[in-house]
Amino acid sequence: MSFNFDQLITITFTLFAVIDIVGSVPLLISLKDKMGGLRATQATLVSGFLMLAFLFVGQEFLKILGLDIRSFAVGGSIVIFLLGLEMVLGHEIFKADANAQSGTVVPVAFPIIAGSGTLTTIMSLKANFEETYILAGIFINLIIVYIVLKSLVWIKKVLGENGLTAVRKFFGVILLAIAVKIFGSNLSAFGK
Repeated sequence: MSFNFDQLITITFTLFAVIDIVGSVPLLISLKDKMGGLRATQATLVSGFLMLAFLFVGQEFLKILGLDIRSFAVGGSIVIFLLGLEMVLGHEIFKADANAQSGTVVPVAFPIIAGSGTLTTIMSLKANFEETYILAGIFINLIIVYIVLKSLVWIKKVLGENGLTAVRKFFGVILLAIAVKIFGSNLSAFGK
């Protein structure tokens, strides 16, 4: 089997855009201040566990609900599309829970890093890509998440408010395109 670098890049960038760890920097900084610190290792490990669990047992979970992966991919592509739209337009579509408990696990690991968008994306990617590449993409993103969590103050200084907004909008457009591709490739299966 030859290594498909294009698959790895697509998966890695898709997950990077959905997790939107750079776009979450302002939120993460305010949470860090409120909580008096943030455990980067714990947040990374917990979010990684959630992503891997969804990658390996997500399909069985769907079977229990009577769904197939293509149906979930179409539904997931709509969620990804809305996340992208939210990032580009700057309007909140998915409302955050105002009563979220303070802590590294909730809300940092879940839902900020491994939220419904991330877990849905992993299942949607599984319909189109090989598991090995998705696994590699998850690990690459966990490394990025860990580095960002460790470097929050430095990143804010370097990018500034305008830089963070530009990065968020750029990845929003990428998400919109990826959502349309996943939607189209899985919707055609329903006609067969």
